[in-house]
Amino acid sequence: MSERASGAATPDIDAFTRPYWDAAAEGRLLLRRCRACARPHHYPREFCPYCWSEDVGWEEASGRATLYSWSIVHRNDLPPFDARVPYAAAVVDLAEGPRMMTEIVDYEESGLGVGMELRVAFRRGEGTEMVPVFRPAFQPSSGAG
Repeated sequence: MSERASGAATPDIDAFTRPYWDAAAEGRLLLRRCRACARPHHYPREFCPYCWSEDVGWEEASGRATLYSWSIVHRNDLPPFDARVPYAAAVVDLAEGPRMMTEIVDYEESGLGVGMELRVAFRRGEGTEMVPVFRPAFQPSSGAG
């Protein structure tokens, strides 16, 4: 039984995904890694999407990523996104290999670029869960001196 209603802005939390969300609440990003072929994957699944083995487990990710693609969303009429526009919807390449859909926060739009280094951060979701998002690894200098 899930803790959130369908159609929520974040996935349902169930017994299988509970470790992922618990780690996020502690500021840690988890991935799944196959013990048969050693490949990591994200989003969390109960089997390896490469070799179909069910011998997979959780491991902590470094939190480092690079920007693969993004789009600045200026209009979204669906709650809760309508209150956050504009926002940067993105796909990032995690240092461990998998790609992940996410949001970029604390950015200058003109500073976004393919390959830019990012670090994981966490934002409160629509319930009690913390949602992984990413921010630039290096913030622009303010010029103050």
